[in-house]
Amino acid sequence: MSKAEEFEELRPLLFSIAYRILGSVGEAEDAVQETWLRFDGSTTRPASTKAFLSAAVTRISIDVLRSARVRREQYVGPWLPEPLLSDPYQDPARAAELADSVSMAALLLLERLSPPERAVFVLREVFAFGFGEIAAAVGRSEAACRQLLVRARRHMEAGRPRFEADRQERQELAERFFDALREGDVDALRELLAADASVVGDGGGRTPQLARAVFGADKVARLLASFFLRTAGVGVTFEPHEINGQPGAIFRDRDGRVLHILALDVLDGRIRTIRSVINPDKLGHLGPVADAWAIDREVRRARRRSD
Repeated sequence: MSKAEEFEELRPLLFSIAYRILGSVGEAEDAVQETWLRFDGSTTRPASTKAFLSAAVTRISIDVLRSARVRREQYVGPWLPEPLLSDPYQDPARAAELADSVSMAALLLLERLSPPERAVFVLREVFAFGFGEIAAAVGRSEAACRQLLVRARRHMEAGRPRFEADRQERQELAERFFDALREGDVDALRELLAADASVVGDGGGRTPQLARAVFGADKVARLLASFFLRTAGVGVTFEPHEINGQPGAIFRDRDGRVLHILALDVLDGRIRTIRSVINPDKLGHLGPVADAWAIDREVRRARRRSD
């Protein structure tokens, strides 16, 4: 195969590695493109193209993550990963690990790790790379990589939920949730939420957003029902869609532009966390983005008229 053909065959894997390290679709795509430029500019062919490209995209992603962390510390409000509708890399033998590792909950846990810990954890636990390959990718000895993995596992296990619903249970619960949301049925929503349920919004200071997370089944149910009924009145609709391997939905304005996404965490038969990404900088890869400020103004005018 030509260099370009080899690269395209491995592109899904490279993107999936970069996205898990970075939590950003745009930054992951840029890291993959930079990897191609380095590969294309190399005058020698590596013994293993997969090992060479995986190491290159990992090193690039680590460098990007170090600078991205400074920006995230200055971020306005809660920071959430950029939503991913589908993971381009598929491996039936590791389907469960791949799906779990791309969830918003998992990506937020990965934020607790240092860039090298995060890279080692992703390469080993998600993609089952050998320690020799990992050492070459992160520029550490195999022994050091094993220690990084031990620390990373400890951090990840400390934050993992104790119970996880199976895929069918999550989907059935999500269908009931979105049916209740369409109806604005507070009681039905409350029944589907864990007692300590929360809703978290990421607007990045670029759109109207929650001032802080909202906690408690009753408060969350009332907030969601009220928000959807108000926005539905100005033409906002939604379509259920898998978000980062979990149940969710894409909300659109009357012209079909993306307003925000919701992603649901289901634990022990109840919805535990609802995450909303409305920052337009994180939605552009999903299609044309709605003007959230204009929708907010329209909702306010409609409320004044009804009052």
